[in-house]
Amino acid sequence: MHESIESGPDGEWVVRRITGSASTKPYRCPGCDQLIRPATPHIVAWPTVSRSFTGEGIDERRHWHTGCWRARGRRRR
Repeated sequence: MHESIESGPDGEWVVRRITGSASTKPYRCPGCDQLIRPATPHIVAWPTVSRSFTGEGIDERRHWHTGCWRARGRRRR
């Protein structure tokens, strides 16, 4: 697994790239609300600084389709 820090308009994020062989469970992508199936390469990202007052940034990690992660800045919230 490879981790890096990425900066964007929504802050700084720790980004981990997950290989298909390391992906063994399904996850729900917050970008498209669709299922990320097991064995699908994808991104796990969390803020470097917690956005809540209840824990660490890693507690806010989410699994994203790679394309959804790249397009997150173009989505309306």
